[in-house]
Amino acid sequence: MMKKLAALFLAGVMAASLAACGGSSAASTATSQAEKAEEAAQEAVEQTAEQTEAAVETATAEGREFVVGFDAEYPPYGYLDMATNDYTGFDLELAQELCNRRGWTLVKKPINWDNKDAEIDSGSIDCIWNGMTYTGREELYTWSRPYVNNSIVMCVMADSDIQSLADLAGKIVITQTDSSAQTALEGEELADLTASFAKLELNPSYNTCFQDMMTGAVDAIAVDIGVAQYQMKNNPDKFRILGEEVSKEQYAIAFKLGNEELRDQVQETYDEMLADGTVMEIAQHYAEDNLPEMLITEK
Repeated sequence: MMKKLAALFLAGVMAASLAACGGSSAASTATSQAEKAEEAAQEAVEQTAEQTEAAVETATAEGREFVVGFDAEYPPYGYLDMATNDYTGFDLELAQELCNRRGWTLVKKPINWDNKDAEIDSGSIDCIWNGMTYTGREELYTWSRPYVNNSIVMCVMADSDIQSLADLAGKIVITQTDSSAQTALEGEELADLTASFAKLELNPSYNTCFQDMMTGAVDAIAVDIGVAQYQMKNNPDKFRILGEEVSKEQYAIAFKLGNEELRDQVQETYDEMLADGTVMEIAQHYAEDNLPEMLITEK
């Protein structure tokens, strides 16, 4: 009887010992698996960081997409060529040549002009290259050097009795929403002139502004001289420009504030194009719009 009890006791001790060993082994296995999972997660985080860094590097290297935001109704700088059904214009031709030289792919992205800040801040476009006024906006973007001298003028119907800025008193004037013309007319220097208007109207599209003037809904358009000359070229004897300029300004390429790396890359290649005569050659495509005379040819 004692031998049986001793045997049972020994069996119980052995079973307990085996159970303890099994529990320790399971716990060890669980700990090891957790450690491996943690290591895998850390490796994934590091890999993602490396991929992100590589993507950023690729974004500024050869082969990247260069997304240019532009107003598709802003000839001769950017517009839809009805003959080819493609967007073209002086600025877009410059951008295409620049991309060809850098091995980039140009993406032309039409934007609503009054939404341009949201487009560039969100990163949906890389720059605004489309008759973008530098003057008065120096602190809002990172800029290339100015490349075109521009002026704001008043355009009227050819048979209008308006001959000078003074004749705009009591007249309805229209301009593009959020344009430099609007900024000029709402500024202190031109406060008296604007106050003399019967009304200053705004519209997102210069094309619509000219249509409104042709229907008699407005009397004059405050507009960039290049746009006015383009409209006069394509609508002979319909419009004329008043002899007095409203204001003077310069165009430059606008990048998101702080994006100096991309600006420097674009500026470097643009300077090469300017030095070898390519910029002037492209400007000659728009000689009827006086772009060769408006170019800034010195750094």
